[in-house]
Amino acid sequence: MSSTIQLALISHTNNGKTTLARTLMGVDVGEVRDAAHVTIASESHTLLATPQGDQLRLWDTPGFGDSVRLLKRLGQSGNPIGWFLREVLDRYRDRPFWLSQQALRAARDAADVVLYLVNSSEDPRDAGYVPAEMKILEWLGKPVVVLLNQTGRPRPQAEEQAEQARWRDHVRQYPVVREVLALDAFARCWVHERVFYEALGRLVAAQQQQGYARLFAAWEAGNAARYDQAMRLLADQLAAAVRDSEPVEAESKSMLKSALKAVGIGKDAERQRQETAMATLVERLNRRTAAMTRELLILHKLDPAEAATINARVRDQFLLRAPVDQAQAGLLGAIISGAATGLSADLLAGGLTLGGGALTFAGAAWGFNAGTERHQATMQFTDAFMRSLLVAGVLRYLAVAHFGRGRGHFVDAEAPAFWQDEVEQAVAGQDGALAALWKEARREDAVERTQALLRQITSATLARLYPGVATL
Repeated sequence: MSSTIQLALISHTNNGKTTLARTLMGVDVGEVRDAAHVTIASESHTLLATPQGDQLRLWDTPGFGDSVRLLKRLGQSGNPIGWFLREVLDRYRDRPFWLSQQALRAARDAADVVLYLVNSSEDPRDAGYVPAEMKILEWLGKPVVVLLNQTGRPRPQAEEQAEQARWRDHVRQYPVVREVLALDAFARCWVHERVFYEALGRLVAAQQQQGYARLFAAWEAGNAARYDQAMRLLADQLAAAVRDSEPVEAESKSMLKSALKAVGIGKDAERQRQETAMATLVERLNRRTAAMTRELLILHKLDPAEAATINARVRDQFLLRAPVDQAQAGLLGAIISGAATGLSADLLAGGLTLGGGALTFAGAAWGFNAGTERHQATMQFTDAFMRSLLVAGVLRYLAVAHFGRGRGHFVDAEAPAFWQDEVEQAVAGQDGALAALWKEARREDAVERTQALLRQITSATLARLYPGVATL
């Protein structure tokens, strides 16, 4: 037998209900503005569904307005909620009460669980509307999950937990609250959502448990598939880069050129041929990185036009750990992140020289190896470069996976510095396997092995970022 389980999003006005609904659903429902009472009617949306007909539905409701005055008015009746919902209110002259009535009606008539959003960055003692709204929710008689929204940019676990503890301690006085969870509409990832869905499973009625188990399994399957696809996109880029090579244009073998080279004349031309080959490699890497980032955004239901923004953020936050100077590091970081847009044409025109030849003979430090392939000189990315490319790829995935759709276009997102530290530690645990992987991948197709190792590294990073939380 199928089950329909319904959730009602309730909060004080302008606390982010619609932005969270957009993030959870992956589509732009409702209207989002930085103003009070933007949502004026309760709307139901399907969050999850199964082939058996089970549904998890989410109600986006108008926000509470003058909660303190509303509580006083409700307190005058022996049956507060029932009396209030029977009242005929003017939607214009009594707008805060009318909107509150719409929210309470949806919660009372449809919801199995109430999701109450609060602004996490606000000190709970300063949120004077909370006691009144908690009393009103208590009269509904539904289990309440407090969701901490607007948590800000990702921070180390200890800092985030300290902020969450303030709210947990504060709402402990309200028996109606069954869970307190962080679920930000702007900077969450599927790890947060998993904790959310696991908590819901503990609150639904006994007769709904089987249906909810099927819904949660569908959520897990969808996220597992998306995670695998994301790792495949990253693996394809890495496998293509490690196998890529570019022949160095052959020099003329005239007797005069040989004699000039013997006395040190003509070496600049040879260097330029190598740098042209290096620039061609970079051009191809940039194209692949841009395409991969677009696909990663589409996979996560984000605007693919923002691929350049993602790559710029990775570049800005990526600390290059290689033996090059600051100027070189900035340019090389742009190459690794795929953010060297507008730069590749210059590289191809003038070679990889910068500041009057600052990069001259820096091929090895830059991550390029000179070798031979079928008796022709070639350029190829080094293992050290590939390691940095892998780290940047995992950072790019984290940036995309933590971007809440409620924000709209991909703007103002950041890859916090501590993310790279966690990724680097996860990669360090696989350095031996990576060395063997690059060696194998230069000889034959190793996309599947690359994908498997990438998944291990990314999962280890997520486990470090979210200790104690199960990952896929």
